[in-house]
Amino acid sequence: MKSSLAPGIRLITNFSRDSWYRGFILVLTFLFYTAYHLSRKPISIVKSELHRNCSNIIQPKDINITNNVTWCDWPPFDQDNYQTLFGVLDNCFLVAYAIGMFFSGIFGERLPLRYYLSIGMLMSGLFTCLFGLGFYWNIHSLGYYAFVQVMNGLVQTTGWPAVVACVGNWFGKGKRGFIMGVWNSHTSVGNILGSLIAGVFVSTAWGLSFIVPGIIIACTGVLCFFFLVETPLLRDSSIVDPSINGAISTEPDVIVEEHSEAISFLGALCIPGVVEFSLCLLFAKLVSYTFLYWLPLYISNVAHFEAKEAGDMSTLFDVGGILGGILAGLVSDYTGGRATTCCVMLVVAAPMLFLYNYIGQRSLGTTIGMLLLCGALVNGPYALITTAVSADLGTHESLKGNARALSTVTAIIDGTGSIGAALGPLLAGVISPSGWNNVFYMLISADVLACLVREQSLSSRRCRREAKLS
Repeated sequence: MKSSLAPGIRLITNFSRDSWYRGFILVLTFLFYTAYHLSRKPISIVKSELHRNCSNIIQPKDINITNNVTWCDWPPFDQDNYQTLFGVLDNCFLVAYAIGMFFSGIFGERLPLRYYLSIGMLMSGLFTCLFGLGFYWNIHSLGYYAFVQVMNGLVQTTGWPAVVACVGNWFGKGKRGFIMGVWNSHTSVGNILGSLIAGVFVSTAWGLSFIVPGIIIACTGVLCFFFLVETPLLRDSSIVDPSINGAISTEPDVIVEEHSEAISFLGALCIPGVVEFSLCLLFAKLVSYTFLYWLPLYISNVAHFEAKEAGDMSTLFDVGGILGGILAGLVSDYTGGRATTCCVMLVVAAPMLFLYNYIGQRSLGTTIGMLLLCGALVNGPYALITTAVSADLGTHESLKGNARALSTVTAIIDGTGSIGAALGPLLAGVISPSGWNNVFYMLISADVLACLVREQSLSSRRCRREAKLS
């Protein structure tokens, strides 16, 4: 019998060298941003350890206890205003992240992305570890933990513009929606892994809940330094003379120019669609992050679930978000209408949020179904805007081939969205004492405003097209 090439080898050789590079970059950037989210998650797990119900815990005999209710808490979170203090830590991170994001893209356009990401992940690892070291150094100053959160929020802004720029450099517009919809699941994967890792250590030594994720993201920074290839141009530099001024592309719509000047902040704002999609993301992210921070408590209060069960149930919203991001990407690739896809999902999301608040807790099946549906409709547009839309706008035809706008555009869009991410949980905390219904009215209003912003953009675009034709 005549021997033939092994099936596995035939499969490997069917893929071109370019396809292997693209797959490698996709996996690598997926790991990078998974690590970013993995290192952000521990604080939500550790909060329950910093302030506990100490009256139910056996008191050690060798400790002089003056307060039976707070003796096991970690000062300064042993006070009655502990929820306010936790809110301070959350907003220190979120506000610093929102502000820093606007500057991050500017630096990202002017620095090699490989160095920028590597340094960002190493610094994120440092500040994540510093929070955990407060346990071993016996630090009880709110100022210390707030400072670490602010610095971590700033250095974490290095991640999103850089990884989107890398993926946008390698994948053409015709495939971006679906590919980035799948790729964007790194957010949920990172959240899940961060929760699991932090949960292993939280009851014994909560400092390790931060230190271990900090070490992981620092290691991915080292991995980035040694293996990331930012653009097809750098990959081919050993074959093609790098001094040649022009574009190297493996697809007609992938344009990479090495010698074009980085775009200014105001120049990026003038790209058609950037301002409108930024405002749309502000409202969409406001809704998404309010669910992220408040959904477990809502389920616990309204459906009377235990804390762990409510937390587990809330993950269905993230699962729906993964499915919604993939669906939004597929539909937008097929129809060619990113803005229309966002509008349709936002229009349907508003009444679904209303229904979830009124009938979502009637039965377990209804709860599961409504969480999956709302997660898909809320996070689908959010995922599409932060990935495929940002990449499209960063390589807009008005740039005339200048590929050095992608990071700045991504930073502007996500930075504006991060303002909504900070506002949503804050508003929910202010409104929730008056009733959960009012919180949902706020979320529905934000959803409608996001849709109106995009509709206004579509109308303006139609008017410009008609003006050109006339």
